[in-house]
Amino acid sequence: MALKTSRKNNYPEWYQSVIAEADMAENSSSPGCMVVKPWGYGIWERIRDVFDEKIKSADHENCYFPMFIPLSFFQKEAEHVDGFAKEMAVVTHSRLSMKDGKLVPDSKLEEPLVVRPTSEAIIADSFSKWVKSYRDLPVLVNQWANVVRWEMRPRLFLRTREFLWQEGHTAHASAKEAEEETKWALLAYRELCEDTLAMPVLMGRKPEHEKFPGAVDTYCVEAMMQDGKALQAGTSHFLGQNFAKSANISFINKQNQSEYAYTSSWGVSTRLIGGVIMTHADDEGMVVPPRIAPYQVVIVPVIKKPEDEDAVMSYIKNIQNDLLNKMPFGEKIRIKLDKRDKNSVDKFWEWTRKGAPIILEIGKRDADGNNVMLKTRIKLGKPDGKIVLSREDLENSIVERLQDIQKEMFETAKKRLISNIRTDIKTPEDFEAYFKQSNEWIEDGKEGKVAFVRGKWCADPQTEEILKAMKITIRCIPFDQPNDEGVCLLTGKPATLDVIYARSY
Repeated sequence: MALKTSRKNNYPEWYQSVIAEADMAENSSSPGCMVVKPWGYGIWERIRDVFDEKIKSADHENCYFPMFIPLSFFQKEAEHVDGFAKEMAVVTHSRLSMKDGKLVPDSKLEEPLVVRPTSEAIIADSFSKWVKSYRDLPVLVNQWANVVRWEMRPRLFLRTREFLWQEGHTAHASAKEAEEETKWALLAYRELCEDTLAMPVLMGRKPEHEKFPGAVDTYCVEAMMQDGKALQAGTSHFLGQNFAKSANISFINKQNQSEYAYTSSWGVSTRLIGGVIMTHADDEGMVVPPRIAPYQVVIVPVIKKPEDEDAVMSYIKNIQNDLLNKMPFGEKIRIKLDKRDKNSVDKFWEWTRKGAPIILEIGKRDADGNNVMLKTRIKLGKPDGKIVLSREDLENSIVERLQDIQKEMFETAKKRLISNIRTDIKTPEDFEAYFKQSNEWIEDGKEGKVAFVRGKWCADPQTEEILKAMKITIRCIPFDQPNDEGVCLLTGKPATLDVIYARSY
């Protein structure tokens, strides 16, 4: 029962279809915004819980800052406000009144308020009040919040006018400490993507023209989607003293001298869910890695006769209770017993569309034989995708099965990434010809038509216009630089810097 649209025939439509059929989110009546439904939000909760534990284990603390930010705070950091100006939503009035039968804005604010596009400005203001001495440093805080950026071409999870995210903000006594923090966050994002989302990434530094507004350096993790396009999966920013100077985050150092603090910020958002969809989903629907599945095991009762119900449900309850003690990833297994009054076949396909890692179908014959029917989502349609197990074998193997699913999903995506990074393109002519082709679905284990190119870049500012004209971007400057000389793939000039070129979301 494949989706109406396949990856190969229409990738963008397939993406929307996966979300709809998995019942993850929908477009809101509020233009450009989305409603995140329980299954989609459950995935976000799992991402949040895993990463929140990581943040706290490194001595960061959660807090919350206002979503309304005075416009003057942005104006203090000119480069920062210029970078976000076109995306800002601005509140100019505080109330409505009735005039000629219509509600109209009434009381104009003395100063406009920007609805949070990012929080560096408002958090820097608080840091300036908290930090007085070197003894007050470092400050390590994080917030889970919503953000508003006025997207003109919204896509569910990838780009909507309001979305959810995590943003870490820190202040330090030295540049070295702030840079170490920035790189800690980058590694934490790689671990989140690869170990939790089963989504392999490349790490590197953003080129000057792609940096976060106001940052000294921006680092990123970049993932490859099944159509070969890149998705920025997380960024961390070394802000130097830029925001500290504009907000006066100053302190008395150990030499009893006043100096400005060094700050960092880093964040990921619900676009990670879009990344998970485009990394793992197939033509049958969503496929969720076990570590972030709201339910790792779904039990579907198969009751053909009313008189069988008590025996089947009693058997299922006993299995459920035994499985609840299992801990596949250091925490109790998450199980859903689907007791809805609905055909079991329909329920199976609903959970298949949602991407539940394991589905157990249990009927009277299974109860009598002390067995279960186990179906593995990533093996749908394969000989070992549907097997009968004894109850004892299920209980003994469930932890390993879930761990194996997580591992196999990562390995499949990793193979796709590695096999679709071109390193053999050496001239501007070949480069242009390569990107003139269209993106398409990359069949697992085979090279796709267009994906990533790793090649030389001369860092000449004029290359920005060339990139725009070709509708591609430099995703990152990898850390592992060979420092050999070649030819810039955009200008033909001599170049030593390796970069990753790609189309992107």
